Amino acid sequence: MTAFVLVSGGHTGGWIWRDVAPPLRAAGAEAHPVTLTGLGDRRHLAGPDTDLETHIEDVVQAIDHVDADEVVLVGYCYGIYPSAGAADRRPERIARLVYLDSPLPQDGRSMLDQVRELMPAGEARERMLGMADRAEDGWRVPAPTAEEWRAQGDLAGVGPEGLARIARLASPMPIGPATQRLRISEAVAALPMTGVFCTTGGATDIAALEALVASGLPMVQHLADPRATFFELATGHWPMLSAPGELAGVLLRAAAGEGHRLAAQSAA
Repeated sequence: MTAFVLVSGGHTGGWIWRDVAPPLRAAGAEAHPVTLTGLGDRRHLAGPDTDLETHIEDVVQAIDHVDADEVVLVGYCYGIYPSAGAADRRPERIARLVYLDSPLPQDGRSMLDQVRELMPAGEARERMLGMADRAEDGWRVPAPTAEEWRAQGDLAGVGPEGLARIARLASPMPIGPATQRLRISEAVAALPMTGVFCTTGGATDIAALEALVASGLPMVQHLADPRATFFELATGHWPMLSAPGELAGVLLRAAAGEGHRLAAQSAA
């Protein structure tokens, strides 16, 4: 049996998978949404010392408490950082690592390092880089307001009910996980992986990734591995709210090794 361990992003929690878990379970898989320490209904556990290592351990514990033979680890947005860290510690348990509309974490860089280096200039970039300036008591970043989510959250496809859910359940975010540098080995790049790009309002799609691989950029060459697959979803950054059934179908196909393979692979 396949077990999906679903890791949410900043300001959210396991609640974002509420409409994705049932179709996964209906297909015969297990679904284990993870709420990271200090977020969601665990927001009361946050403190100045909550950092990326805390969140990595959250995901490691989730993996260790799954009995299924195949664990498909899904990291959404910021959630890919603790997911990559946990995969590095339990590579033998991970059948596939899914990057759901997320960056490609690099050893020795924090989330904010990569925002600074790779994210296009704009209001969203400046807001992320200003997290520390907005932090209450020097460590806790307030959740965006409904108006801020609407203006900056790439909510394409999310209806009023979904936006109301985000605004009601979003939690403050400890700053430590965003600033601590990730430490991972080559074991992560060696895992079978799937990238899922949300293309409505997104900055990256399969064609752009193929161009990066073809350019010879070292950090993306492992994406030409024949085991690497890719999907595009024609929705915004919140597919678990805007297209939960479609997302569940993509995750099931990813677990089966299906998906687009980069054009560069056919020439290898």
